[in-house]
Amino acid sequence: MSLFFLRRLIQLIPTLAFILVVVFVLVRLLPGDPTSAILGDRALDADVARINHDLGLDRSIPVQFVLFLKAVATGNLGNSITLKLPVTTLIAQRLPVTVMLTVMAALMSLVMAVPLAFVAALRRDELADSAIRGTFQVGLSMPVFYLGLILLTVFGARLGWFPVGGYGDSFGEHIYHLFLPAFTLALSLAAILMRNLRAAIIGVVGAEYVVFARSKGIMPGVILMRHVLRSALISTVSLFGLSVGTLLGGAVITETVFAIPGAGRLMIDSIYGRDYPVVQGMTMALAVVVSLTFFLTDVVEAWLDPRVAR
Repeated sequence: MSLFFLRRLIQLIPTLAFILVVVFVLVRLLPGDPTSAILGDRALDADVARINHDLGLDRSIPVQFVLFLKAVATGNLGNSITLKLPVTTLIAQRLPVTVMLTVMAALMSLVMAVPLAFVAALRRDELADSAIRGTFQVGLSMPVFYLGLILLTVFGARLGWFPVGGYGDSFGEHIYHLFLPAFTLALSLAAILMRNLRAAIIGVVGAEYVVFARSKGIMPGVILMRHVLRSALISTVSLFGLSVGTLLGGAVITETVFAIPGAGRLMIDSIYGRDYPVVQGMTMALAVVVSLTFFLTDVVEAWLDPRVAR
């Protein structure tokens, strides 16, 4: 098991290196340039040359890439072109908001998906099963931004149960402000996890070792938790880990709808402003979060099924 964890950690190194190359190339393929975003279309040639020199954009692409690698290695990701703040400071301010939103959405999706998957699987093709699948299908068919607008209008603007924007100051206010956007993200993910876990439970319930455990007189609750759930969760955990990137992508849209000062809104503003340092730094930070999530997913899979580590 220790060798398995070590291999997974070593595999993160080439993954992160590849991400560095992709981020550097994609940012420079964006239409427009930072100089036009800063000075406007009527800028003088002398001012354009000065800004390009200050930003290092007048150098060759290989030289820019080497300087980019040095900056990453030293932890100095530069300053934001538009906000005039260090990129590391912006990441420290905005990334925790997005991570907290994503974690809340993930926990909500699990709380909804796991018990409802059990009910749907054990009541297969009955009214409860059809109602659960039909309800989640409606939520899954709606785009995240549309569902967020509906929830914001009903529960925020009309009923006044939740704030229509912001993040709050204390931890309790953070939870309160992020509950509705997290619930918006959780609905679509819960629908996917529920259907996957339901199918896995149906397949495991009829397995020979479960039938044998029943014949030994083991309590049904013990069979469900120790034998059925542990085996059925393996595929769901893999799907959950793969969905984290999608969840972060949905957080970008959700933060815009609910006016949350997270990494998503900062990324959108930076892309429009051609703020290369912020786009590069924030993309790498999000990539690290996703890579660590994949690693934790592998750890949980190995714990559920030790054969994975072999």
